[in-house]
Amino acid sequence: MGDYFFILEHISFTIYTSIKELPESWNTIAHDNAFLQTPYLSVLEESAPVNMQCFYIAIYENQQHIGVALAQYIQSQHLESFGDRDKCFRTAIRNIILRNFASNVLFIGNNMITGQNAYAFNKPLEFSCISELLQQCADTLITYFKKQKINIHIVTFKDFYEACSSELKKHQFKNIFEFNVQPNMIFDLSPEWKNKEDYIAAFSKKYRDQYKRSHKKFDGIITKELTLEEILQHENRIHDLYHYVAKNAPFNTFFLAKHHFSTFKKQCGDKFKLVGYFLDEKLVGFHTLLLNGDLLETYFLGYDDHIQKENMLYLNMLYNMTEYGIEHQFKKIIFGRTALEIKSSIGAKPVLMSGFIYHRNKIINRFIDKIFARLEPKVAWQQRHPFKE
Repeated sequence: MGDYFFILEHISFTIYTSIKELPESWNTIAHDNAFLQTPYLSVLEESAPVNMQCFYIAIYENQQHIGVALAQYIQSQHLESFGDRDKCFRTAIRNIILRNFASNVLFIGNNMITGQNAYAFNKPLEFSCISELLQQCADTLITYFKKQKINIHIVTFKDFYEACSSELKKHQFKNIFEFNVQPNMIFDLSPEWKNKEDYIAAFSKKYRDQYKRSHKKFDGIITKELTLEEILQHENRIHDLYHYVAKNAPFNTFFLAKHHFSTFKKQCGDKFKLVGYFLDEKLVGFHTLLLNGDLLETYFLGYDDHIQKENMLYLNMLYNMTEYGIEHQFKKIIFGRTALEIKSSIGAKPVLMSGFIYHRNKIINRFIDKIFARLEPKVAWQQRHPFKE
């Protein structure tokens, strides 16, 4: 797209639409976050949802490459469904509003995952600079789309942990509506746990019994990490299982392409794990993981709903992901925003994350807090405490 000068500490940025154009130093800057490195970004480029376009932002100080960032444009009018689980009048009204007043959305960050994955720098920057820079990137992309006769309705900056959001609010984000949706469920693994036996021993009796009960229900199901060739072999079934879960979520802004998981495996190799669950040699579920330094990132999954209910498949997936994290000595497992209560029952805890959002229609934006409160699905849940005190 070209170079853009940003008048603050001699900062400039270039926005790219292709991975091939990125500077060679990109992965050095993004070293600590696999979700900003080119193998993952290539997954987005090759298999992004049909309603999504990605932009890759290189940030410079005095022409020295110091930062990277990601932006995504989503067209909701191309989406088959916003989520079919909750069929009610409020949901119908929500969908009408989204299609007519929020069909063109610009994200600074990654709308597909949970976590602070919008940007990375190789040196400390003042939050006054970061907040101004992120807003300038958004303004530049708004102008880019305007030239294509596309009107961006909503701009969202996503996701920030509490310490970061507090700093951003002191500067350019102070007049932008801050929203908090469901928390990110994060499991801080005890360094004393070396295997699953240590993990199970830490449970109170109630949750140790839950573990045993779920494993009895799991009897007969075989788990296997799939190679690229096996993922390709089962690609249609994998997509069907994923699509069932995604479509029955309370809210969606995208659906993955059919070849997304095979592309992920091809680009990221051993850093990406897809584990299949087989019953009578038929694939009935799968979960995916991304190895991100000392973080284990859970990604999308899918299952046969009948098997899930009869065999407690989802709970067993959570245990299996946790046991993988323990056995390979990860510090944390990032479980994301869904199924909060069951994730807390295996040891994950809620961590508040914030985003910032504004509507470019000034009248609508005056009421963005009230509108957002009505559109965001509410989830009532009870946090569980599974370990002995």
